[in-house]
Amino acid sequence: MSACGKAVVNTESVVLRVVLAIALIVALAHLLGQLARRLGQPAVIGQVFAGIALGPSLLGRLPGHLTGTLFPQQILPYLTVVAQLALILFLFSVGYELERGVLRRRPHAVPFVAVAGFVTPMLLGAGSTVLLAKWYAGTGTTHAPHSAFVLFVAVALSITAVPVLAAIISERNLGGTVAGVVALTAAGTIDALGWLALAGALLEVNAGVHRPWPLTVALLLGYLAVLLLLVRPALRYWLRRPGTVRSAPPVAAAFAMASAWVTGSLGLHVIFGAFLAGLLMPRLSGGEPDREVLATMDKAGRVLLPVFFVVAGLSTDIGALHASDLALFGVVCVLATAGKLGAGLLAARAGGLSWADSSVVGVLLNTRGLTELVALDVGLRAGLITGRLYTVFVLMALVTTAATGPLLTLVSRRTAKVPAEPPGLDVGTAGLLETL
Repeated sequence: MSACGKAVVNTESVVLRVVLAIALIVALAHLLGQLARRLGQPAVIGQVFAGIALGPSLLGRLPGHLTGTLFPQQILPYLTVVAQLALILFLFSVGYELERGVLRRRPHAVPFVAVAGFVTPMLLGAGSTVLLAKWYAGTGTTHAPHSAFVLFVAVALSITAVPVLAAIISERNLGGTVAGVVALTAAGTIDALGWLALAGALLEVNAGVHRPWPLTVALLLGYLAVLLLLVRPALRYWLRRPGTVRSAPPVAAAFAMASAWVTGSLGLHVIFGAFLAGLLMPRLSGGEPDREVLATMDKAGRVLLPVFFVVAGLSTDIGALHASDLALFGVVCVLATAGKLGAGLLAARAGGLSWADSSVVGVLLNTRGLTELVALDVGLRAGLITGRLYTVFVLMALVTTAATGPLLTLVSRRTAKVPAEPPGLDVGTAGLLETL
C-alpha cells in the first residue's frame, strides 16, 4: 500500500475513534447530568463527574487501562480542538447574554456586592499563596513567574459562574427578587473583572515568549478599537438589512471564531476573543439578544461542551493527591466560601438588603461551575498551575457549586420581591444556560 493509502487508512481509524469517544462522552454526560438534576443539583455537576469518571481518577484505575483504550493519545489533540470550539461558543454566549435589561436596573447594593465579591476572594487567594506557600509548593512547581501564579490563584477564588447562576435563579423563581437581581448583576461584573485579571496573568507568563507585554497590550487595545469602530457598526448594518435575519447565527459563529483567533494569536487564550465577540455582537433593535443565535449556540453546546468536561477530567487525577493536597483543598474551600458567601452577604447587607436577601446573594455568588473549570483549564495549559493543584481547584469548584442548592433552600424562604415590574432578564431564554 502506498504512503498516501496508509495515511488515508490511519485518518479513517482516528476519525472512527474520535466519533466513538464523542458518542460515549455525550451519552454519559447527559445521563449523569439528568441524574444531577433529579438530585437537585445543576446538570453541570453530573457532567463534570462524567469527565472525571472517564479519566484517571476512576476508569483509569480499573484493570485493562480503559481510559487509554477509549481515549488513546492519537485522538486527544482532536478532542482538545472540539473542547476549545465548545469554549469559544460558550464564552460567546456568556458575553452575548451579559448586556440585558436587568443590567440597566441596578439596585444600590450591586456596587458593594460586586466590589466585595471580587476583591475579597482575590485578596484571600493571593494571601493564601504566602501563608500556605509550602503546601502550594508541595503540589509541584511550574516555570511561570511567581507573580503570575499568585494572580491566577486569586482569580481562581474570585470567579462566579454566571450561566450556572442564571439557571439556578430561573429554577428557583428568584428572577423577580432583589436578591436574584443583585446576585446576577454583580456576578456579571465580577466575571468581567475576573477575565481581565486572568488576561493579565497570561500576559505576564507569556512576556518575552510571543512579544513584549506592552506591545501585546497595545495590539489588544488596537483590536478593541477596530471592533468598536469598524466591526460592530458593520455587523449592525449587515444584520439589519432586509432578508438577512437568518444569517445572524453563522455570522455570529464566524465572528466568535475570528475574534478567538485574534486573541489566541496575541498570546492570550481564544476564550477572551470569543467573550469580546459576544459582548460586542449587535443585538436586536430592542436591545435583546437574537433568539435564533442563542438557539444555535445551544444546539452546538449540548454536543460539544461534554467533550470539554472529559478533556478536563483527563487532567484530573484525584488518586494522585497527597495528604497535604487534601489539606490544601479543605483550606481553599473555606477561603473560597468566605470570600464569596461571607463577603457577598456582608456587602449586600451594607447596601441596604435584609439579612435574608443578603444571605441569598452570598450563597448565589459562591456558585462556580463551568466558568471556574474554563479558567482552570486556561491556567493549566499556560503552565500557571500543576496537575495536582488543578485537581484541588476542580474539586473546590464542584464542592462549592454542589453546596449552592442545599444552602439556598435554607436561606431563600423569605426574599423580597423587586419593586415595580420584574427585571428584563429572562434567564430561561438561552437553552445553553439551562443545560448548565
